[in-house]
Amino acid sequence: MADYPESLIKELFVKVKEYPRFSKEEIEKFCWMAVHEHKHGVLPSEYDIREIDEDLYLELLQKFKSYN
Repeated sequence: MADYPESLIKELFVKVKEYPRFSKEEIEKFCWMAVHEHKHGVLPSEYDIREIDEDLYLELLQKFKSYN
């Protein structure tokens, strides 16, 4: 797994929590959206199939799981 700066993880963590209709029940979806936005510069569209940085996604998801 890649080693990302803690500042990036914290930035994405805050971004996820600020999304409209944020829900802990859909944390995987919101983490995916944040990583997609980080990589591509825009939020994903409904059927967006562009790849994301999976390691970054997993690290962000782990941050949420360890936070609770």
